[in-house]
Amino acid sequence: MNTILSAPKLVLLAAHLASRADVDSLSFLVSRHREVLRKDLVLRILLTYLPETIPSQSYVPFLQELASGDFADYDPIDIDVTAVAALTEKEAAKQARKLRLVPLTWKNEPLDSEDDALARFLLLRAHKVDEAAGLLTQLPDLIVPFLHNVPSLQPWMISAILPLLRRNYQYYPQDFSPYTVDEFRALPDTSAVAFLLSNTGAREEDLPLIGRDMRGLIGSWLHNPDKWKQETRGEEPGQDEPLCSAFEVVLGWLTAQASNNWRLALKVIEQWDGPVDSDLGDYADSWWTGEQRSSLQRHYIRAALASAYLIPDSTSESLVGAHKIVSRAAGLLGLGPLPPPQSAEALSLPAPRYDRGDLVSAKATSYMRSGHLENSNPLTSPDENSVRLLAALITSAVILDKLGISCSIRRAGDLLLLRDAREQKSEALKFIHAVAARGPKNDDAYWVSARRDLLWLWSWEPFDSTTKLGKTGNGIFGAVDRQLLEAEFLRELLTATRYDLARTIYEEADPVLETASLRDTVVAAAMNAFDNSSNPNRTRGSLKKCDEIIHAFPRSLDKHQPAFKKIDSLLKATHALGFYRLVLKQGEPFSPVVLRVHSDPISIIGKLLEQNPGGYTKIQEFLEVGANMVRAGLYANKHRRPAGTPDEEKSLLFMSEKRVTAMCIEAALREDDFETAYSYVASRLGASTSAAPPPADLTDNWSWTAALKAGQYIRNPQTLPPTHLGTASGNPAIRHLEQRLECLSTALRIAPASQLHEILKAFSQCEGELDSAVKEEADQEAAWEVEADLHAPGVPGSFAPRHTESHNATAPSTSRQAEEAPMSLFDLSRATARVAQRNLGVLSSLSSIGQQREERDEVGGADHRHRQGQQQEDQRARKRDQFRDAAMGTLVSGVGWLVGAPTGSGSTPNN
Repeated sequence: MNTILSAPKLVLLAAHLASRADVDSLSFLVSRHREVLRKDLVLRILLTYLPETIPSQSYVPFLQELASGDFADYDPIDIDVTAVAALTEKEAAKQARKLRLVPLTWKNEPLDSEDDALARFLLLRAHKVDEAAGLLTQLPDLIVPFLHNVPSLQPWMISAILPLLRRNYQYYPQDFSPYTVDEFRALPDTSAVAFLLSNTGAREEDLPLIGRDMRGLIGSWLHNPDKWKQETRGEEPGQDEPLCSAFEVVLGWLTAQASNNWRLALKVIEQWDGPVDSDLGDYADSWWTGEQRSSLQRHYIRAALASAYLIPDSTSESLVGAHKIVSRAAGLLGLGPLPPPQSAEALSLPAPRYDRGDLVSAKATSYMRSGHLENSNPLTSPDENSVRLLAALITSAVILDKLGISCSIRRAGDLLLLRDAREQKSEALKFIHAVAARGPKNDDAYWVSARRDLLWLWSWEPFDSTTKLGKTGNGIFGAVDRQLLEAEFLRELLTATRYDLARTIYEEADPVLETASLRDTVVAAAMNAFDNSSNPNRTRGSLKKCDEIIHAFPRSLDKHQPAFKKIDSLLKATHALGFYRLVLKQGEPFSPVVLRVHSDPISIIGKLLEQNPGGYTKIQEFLEVGANMVRAGLYANKHRRPAGTPDEEKSLLFMSEKRVTAMCIEAALREDDFETAYSYVASRLGASTSAAPPPADLTDNWSWTAALKAGQYIRNPQTLPPTHLGTASGNPAIRHLEQRLECLSTALRIAPASQLHEILKAFSQCEGELDSAVKEEADQEAAWEVEADLHAPGVPGSFAPRHTESHNATAPSTSRQAEEAPMSLFDLSRATARVAQRNLGVLSSLSSIGQQREERDEVGGADHRHRQGQQQEDQRARKRDQFRDAAMGTLVSGVGWLVGAPTGSGSTPNN
């Protein structure tokens, strides 16, 4: 180009070359005419006419020369000036004025420098390239070469172009978003974070790339000075702290993920060290100050701790994830990684220090539910104490989860902070019962480890056999009395039959439980084993366990302890019942617990006698069963209470003996074994006893009732014959009637006054039957003697032989035995007279009955003497009549004056 052009034509020619993207010619033109084509003018020409689609690399060298003013030594170029050559100077000037070049200004200018024309050009050029051509990928080639010379472009390049470029073209091109740089910069922080992380962790295969996204997208995006402000948000009032508002949005996103997708939050915390871990490419280094970095890191650690609290799940996986989070937070604080939960190292860590007055309250639980990122929240404070506290809560939840007890971190925190003793007790009992239900029964090491875990949950302190613990602890079970926890654990140990271990811990070592508590726990465990038994055999099943439990602590529960005696008696009674068939409900076999819950346990003996024929013959065994029931406190008295004093127990034993005896008598009568029933009446009910009399609220209604039933029994073909006669009558009918009278006389002696009238009626009826039987026997005997005299052969002298054997060879002996029988068989004692005194009406009837008997006996006696002849007039009255006269004389002479009854002259009071 040899033609000399004027200034307007040079400008027009430069615009022409720029519009044709002839950068080389333009560069040569500018280098030759720098006095006209100044930097600002050229930059405006380029900004106005250079096509946006031209690659940045093609004109960046020219821009660098223009910025430095140092152009290369170009070889002469023949520039085509045809476009301006034909113009006059006036026309050229006029057209130059009409170029309307774009100014180097922008109202939303993201730059600090006001006089850097190149920076403004680059910014406006990048805007045009992005807006008009959508060539975002061309921007780095345009901007990066000038970053060192134009530092004000670094924040914009790193915080706007770089994250958008990475998001749309490098990381997730399949989810391209048509945001321009300016549109992206205009997004609210919340929307920007949502856009940048919309694909982060969305697919399983992308989980390892979460750290990349946080470093490359969030880390670079946060490097925007406009996001920072200074506020008073320090731990202490008046302390100013630099605050990045955009980072608060990122932390809000992180904690939201912890609530909804905790695995994603875990990956973020595991793979990202926080804002200090940012990928700015090769474009620049982070320019944050130390104070800013420290603030960002503290907030990040707080958000990490908050994320652990916000995990809603209580599964093993979620708790392990929470522990990884808190361990990561500990590492960021320089505390080092934490040991795995429930390991020996974890349980030996120092207990977290916390102010119980501040934390243990209903208000404190709100810290786990809201305000996690606030500096006022003590639970998420980025310090060692908060880390220890959270780690202890996680370890507590892990220990519970291992035994199948669902417990989230929030639940563990509620137990700790609310310190509700009832809630803690409920969870502690769940833990102890789960230990027993899920673990091996025969592994002492398992039980020792479980007790260590229990005490750690109670105290949050390292524990060994020498540790001295107080009454209350600092852990999630700390509000529960340790005595209660130890007692419940001991009960489960005994249930699992770990007797040696239980004795070693609770009796032989330093006393952990008070003696009374230990004894009560052992007794309760023994009774629980008894109640759960299905076999009444003492040597098998749960009854064997019950027996072993009461023998497991010889120092605390020896054989002289009332509790030991009570349980031992209960076992003896149950074991004895196990040898018989016993069904209390149809289809349900007898179980030992029935003894303890039955309203009248001794009545079970009656059921047993009904279901086991011949069982009544073992009366001594059943008497012992009844006595053991009383000693076990199972006797059902009026107020359903066991004996409280030795005298009361003696009285109850007395009543038990009488009641069981009555049951055996009635069972014998049901099975037509009158002889056995009679023997029990005569030997047991009629015999005097040295036992204490029954108390006022226990009345013996069984003995006289049984004696009355025996006296009312009538022989039938099924009645068992006697095994031996002894001195009794050989006539079965007479023998039976005499035994009945003896049973009735026993009933008269022991029955209350209100029942004497009924018994005397039975007595009178039986006596009449006996009179008839004796008369019939005497008539038969006389007839045999007469017949013998008539048929006897004559003999010399006055001696005539007689048949001394009658049809009933024992009839004479029967008469003699009746005469020689002791008075006590039919004697009415003074007690009977005293009873009769309490019922005057009964005495009146008794007197009249006695007179009727005398009249009847006189008539009967006359007939008898008539039949027997003069030889029998001096014969003594029958023993039965003497008993009657003596008994009636005793009653009437003793109390007859009360009713005006005459005393018999031949009666002598029975003293």
